[in-house]
Amino acid sequence: MTLPESDPTGLHRVLDRPAVLPQAARRLDTRPELWDDEVRIRVERLNLDAASYRQLERTHTTDGRVDGDAVRAEVLAIVAERGKMQNPETGSGGMLVGTVEEVGAGSPLGLAVGDRVATLVSLTLTPLVVEDGLAGWDGLGEQVPCDGYAVLFGRSIAAVLPDDLDPALSLAVMDVCGAPALTARVVGEYVGDGRPPTVAVVGGGGKSGSLSLAAARAAGAARTIGVVPHQAEADLLVPTGLADEVVVADARDPIALRDAVARAGGPADVTVVCVDVPGCEGGAVLATADRGTVIFFSMATSFPAAALGAEGLAADVRMLVGNGYVPGHAAYALELLRGHDGVRRLFEGRLHG
Repeated sequence: MTLPESDPTGLHRVLDRPAVLPQAARRLDTRPELWDDEVRIRVERLNLDAASYRQLERTHTTDGRVDGDAVRAEVLAIVAERGKMQNPETGSGGMLVGTVEEVGAGSPLGLAVGDRVATLVSLTLTPLVVEDGLAGWDGLGEQVPCDGYAVLFGRSIAAVLPDDLDPALSLAVMDVCGAPALTARVVGEYVGDGRPPTVAVVGGGGKSGSLSLAAARAAGAARTIGVVPHQAEADLLVPTGLADEVVVADARDPIALRDAVARAGGPADVTVVCVDVPGCEGGAVLATADRGTVIFFSMATSFPAAALGAEGLAADVRMLVGNGYVPGHAAYALELLRGHDGVRRLFEGRLHG
C-alpha cells in the first residue's frame, strides 16, 4: 500500500476537514502501518494527566465512592472515538511508556527497536489504539496498565527509560518534567540579573510542584514557599526541606492565597501554579509582586481568566504558559529526583498510595 506524503507534525494522520494540527483534531488515523518518519510503540502504561483524571474521578463519584469501572469505560470510549486520549472536558491527556516495535527508515528520533521509552509529547496528539480493554486497570489512579500501540511523528519527543529507576517512577517524573525545567530557567534569569527571587509554588506537595521547588532552590532562589491545600499535604512537604516555608491555603480563594504567601515572606517574585483545579488564576496574580512572573503549569487554568483578571487588578506581572517542553527537561527532572531524597519520597509515596 502506498501512503500519501507525510508531515513531521503528524498532519497526515488528521481526519478532520479542513485539516488542523493533531492536538486540535477531533479524530486521528490510527492505522499501524508507518510513514517513513514515524515510530510505532507497543504501549505498556498510560499516565493520565492530573487535571484529566480528577475530572473523570469527579464525574463518576457517588456518595464519596469512585466508580472505577465507569472511569475505565469513559477512557476507552474517548480513545475509540478520537483515536487518541484527549479528555473532552479538560482538553488534556497525559503520556505513555512502551517499547519501540518498529521504526520508519526516515525517523529522526534516534530510537531503535526494543528501546523502552517514555513519550514526552501529549496523548492529545498521539495516535493510540487500546487492545486489551484496559483489563488491568481499576480506574482508581492516574497510571493505567495498557496493551496497545501508539505512533510518534517526526517532530515527537521520547526518552529512553533509565535502568536505575522503576518505570512507573520514571513515567511519573517525565509526565511533569517541563515544570521544573522552566522554573529553573526563569529563576536563573532573576539570579543572572542579581535579583535572587522569592519563589512560591502553588501545589508544592504535588509531582510538578515538588520538582519545581527543588528546581527553584537549585537555580538560586533566595526563598521558597510551598502552598498546599490542607494540613496533611503540609505534613508531607515540610520534612522534605524543599520549601523554606510551607503554608496552607485554598488556591481558589484569592485573598487567602495572597495573605498566606505574604505571611511566608511574599509577595513572590515568581509564582508557579501546579494545581489541577480551576479558579486559581486571581490568587496567583495577587500573590505575585509587581513586575514579577506567574508560570501556569495547570491544564485547569483559564487563560482568559488569568489575562483579564490581571488587567482588572492593574497587576503588572508577566504570565507564562508552561508548554511542557524545554530542551533537556527529562534528564533534568530525573537528576532532581535522584539528587533529592525528599522529592523521591513524595513521588514514591504517591505511587504507592
